[in-house]
Amino acid sequence: MRIARFTRADDEPRFALVGVEGGTEMLAVLAGDPLYTGVSLTGDKVPVEEVRLLAPVLPRSKVVGIGRNYADHAAELGNELPTEPLVFLKPNTSVVGPNDPVMYPQQTQDLHFEGELAVVIGRICRDVPVPDVPKVVHGYTIGNDVTARDLQDRDGQWARAKGFDSFCPLGPWIETDLDVTDLAVRTTLNEELRQDGRTSQLIFDVPTLVAHVSSFMTLLPGDVILTGTPAGVGPMVPGDRVSVSIDGIGTLTNQVVAS
Repeated sequence: MRIARFTRADDEPRFALVGVEGGTEMLAVLAGDPLYTGVSLTGDKVPVEEVRLLAPVLPRSKVVGIGRNYADHAAELGNELPTEPLVFLKPNTSVVGPNDPVMYPQQTQDLHFEGELAVVIGRICRDVPVPDVPKVVHGYTIGNDVTARDLQDRDGQWARAKGFDSFCPLGPWIETDLDVTDLAVRTTLNEELRQDGRTSQLIFDVPTLVAHVSSFMTLLPGDVILTGTPAGVGPMVPGDRVSVSIDGIGTLTNQVVAS
C-alpha cells in the first residue's frame, strides 16, 4: 500500500492511496491521516498529475539521522567505521516534499546531496527489541539528507550543517509493504548517476537502527529515521536537479535554488 499526501488548488493537505487505473496513476482520497485514523476511503479519486504531492509525513517531533552507515561512504570521507550507530537529529522544520526547492544557504560553500532510505514510525515506542521492530514501522519513503559539508567540518557537530530549512526532502509517498533488506538506492545529479548502492550494504540494518534509537529516546508516530547514504555524495549548486530513487518506492526529485 502506498500512501501519499497532497494538495490541489491550495486546498488543505489530504492523504490518499496511490494506484493505477487504465494506465493513469490515481489517488484514492482518504478521510484522515492513516497514521491516526486508519485507512478510510472517501470515494473521491484524482489523477496524480493534477495535484501537488507533499512530504508524505510531517514528523511529529523529529528526524533521526544515522551517519556513516555504508562502509564505502565512510571511506570516501576519510572516516573510520562506527562500532555502533552514529545518531544525529534534524529538526522537523527541515522537511520538504517532492519538487520543493532545496535552499542553498549563504553560510555554506559546499552543499551536498545524500540519498537515503527513510523509515516512518507508526506508533509510540521505546526499548523496542529487534524482533518487534516491524510492529512499530508504518512504512518507508525516500529521503535526501542535505548537508553543508564545510559547516559540518567546521562545527564538529552536525546540527547546523544538517538542520537548515529544506534540508530534508521526503517522498514521494510511503510504501507500507516492502522488504528493505536489499533495495537499490541511486542518486542522480542533473540525470548523471552519482550514487549507486544497496540497502544490503548497510552496516546496521533497519531493525538494529530502530532498536538502538528507541533504547534511549521515545519514538512517536510520524517520526522518521534516515538510514544512511551510500558512497558517491558530492556538491550541488543552485540550478541543479537531484533525484533519489529506491526500488519499490519511487523517485524523489528536488531542485537547488539560491536563498
